[in-house]
Amino acid sequence: MSQDYYDLIILGAGSTGFAAALRAHELGKTSIMVEERATGGTCVNRGLPSKNLIEAAKLIHDAQDPRYPGLTPTQIRVNFRKLIEQKDQLIHSYRQKKHETLAGGRFTIKKGHVQFIDDHSVQVDGKRITGEKLLIATGSRSIVPNIEGLQYVPYLTSELLTADEPIELRELPSSLIIFGGGYIALELGQMFSRFGSKVTVLERSRQLLAHGYEPEVSQAIEEVFRAEGIRVIGSVTVRSVYKEEMHVTANIETEGKPHVLRAENLLLATGRRPNTDNIGIEKTGVKLGQEAQILVDEFLRTSVPHIFAAGDVIGHELGNQLATPVGSQDGGIAAENAFTDGPLRRIDHRVVPRSIFTDPQIATVGLTEEEAISAGYNCWRNSVAISLVPRAIANRNPLGIVKMVADANTDEVIGVSMVGDSAGEVIHEAAMGLRFRAKVSDFIEQLHVCPTMAEALKIVAISRRKDPSKLSCCAE
Repeated sequence: MSQDYYDLIILGAGSTGFAAALRAHELGKTSIMVEERATGGTCVNRGLPSKNLIEAAKLIHDAQDPRYPGLTPTQIRVNFRKLIEQKDQLIHSYRQKKHETLAGGRFTIKKGHVQFIDDHSVQVDGKRITGEKLLIATGSRSIVPNIEGLQYVPYLTSELLTADEPIELRELPSSLIIFGGGYIALELGQMFSRFGSKVTVLERSRQLLAHGYEPEVSQAIEEVFRAEGIRVIGSVTVRSVYKEEMHVTANIETEGKPHVLRAENLLLATGRRPNTDNIGIEKTGVKLGQEAQILVDEFLRTSVPHIFAAGDVIGHELGNQLATPVGSQDGGIAAENAFTDGPLRRIDHRVVPRSIFTDPQIATVGLTEEEAISAGYNCWRNSVAISLVPRAIANRNPLGIVKMVADANTDEVIGVSMVGDSAGEVIHEAAMGLRFRAKVSDFIEQLHVCPTMAEALKIVAISRRKDPSKLSCCAE
C-alpha cells in the first residue's frame, strides 16, 4: 500500500473542510481533503441549487398574483428540464470558481471513499494517508424513517436538487407528498407547488416548524401555505406506503382517524443525521453521542486530542446549528486550534442567525420564548403584524409577523423571529444587536431608513412601551 503524509487530513470537502484547509495553508501546514461526492458539500451542491429554483418559482407566483390592481396576472410556462439545466450550469461555474480552483497548490483534494485505519491514518482507494492531525468534517445526510413498505417505494430526499449525481430530479412531479414539516419541507414544498405540483405536507407534530421556532412563526407560514393551495396535515402518523401503478399510496393516521393519500412522488424531509458510519471511526477511539454525532469540547477536540471534528457531523453539540456559515467558521477554528502554540480558540454558537427561504421568508436568531423561559429568564415578549411596517404596505405584501424576546429585568434582547419579505436580510441587524447585547431601547433609538423592512425591528421594540398601531410613521 502506497503512503502519503500531511500535517492535516480532512475527511470531507464541504464548507467546513475548505475553511480548515485554507486556514492550515495560512499557518504553513500541508493538508489533504478527501471527498466521496462533489466538492463544495451541501451548500454548493444542494443549498444553492434549491435557492436558484426557489427564486424561479417566485417569479411564476408573482406573475400569477402580482398583488397590484392594474397589473394583469399572466401564466408563465414551465420547462422544468431547462430550469434544471441552467441550475447545473450555475453550480458548475460556482463550484469551479469558489472551490476547485482554490486548491492551486495550497492543498490537495483526493476523490474517493475514506476509511480510518487507525487514529493517525486513513485509506482511500488502496492508498494509505497519514497525518499529524485529523479533522472529521463529513457532514450529514437525510434521515430515512422506518416506515412499513418504504424500502419498496421510490422516494425523493433533499438531495434531489443536487448536480452531477444520478439522484437528481429532472422531471416535475404532478403531485407530491412530503413527510416532515421542517425547513426543507417548507422550502421545497412551496417551490414545487408554485411550479405546478399538487403538494401535501405531513407533519408529526400539531404544527409546522415544531422545534426551535416560535408558534407564531408556524401559524403565519401555515396560513400562507393554505392560501396558496398547499395542503398541510398535522399530528400525522404514517402507517405504511406502497407503490400503486403510477402513484405512491400512503396510509396515515391523524387524530385517531385513518386516511389514504396518493401522489406521484414521496419526498422525505424528516431531518438529518451525521455521517459518522461507514468511515471506520471505531478504529480511532473517537466517541459518539446518542444521535451518532461526534462529541467535541469547546475547542472542537474529540475524545482523541489530535482528532478534531466540526460542521454537521457534530450534530447539535455545544449549540451547533447545521448550517454552512457555522461549519465554515468552525472549520477554520479547528485548524487553528490543531496547530496553535498559544491559547486555544473557543467556538461561540450563542448568536447564529437562520433563515428559511420560503415566501415570505422566515428568519430567527437567539432564543424563542419557550427556550428563554426554560433557561430561567423573566421574559418580556411580543409580536406584531408585518402589516404595521410601512414598506410592507407600500409593497402590498403585508404577510407575516415579527416577535422579540427580551430579559424583562435588564431589557437585553435575547431573541428575534420574523416572517416577512426580506426577513433573511433583516435578521442580521437583530443578530448584530444580540452579539453586542443590545437592549430594547437600542432598537428603538437606532434610526432606520424609511420605508424599509428593517423597521420591523424598531416597531416590535416600540411595542415594549407603546401600541405601535397608534403611532405615526417613524414615531417613537
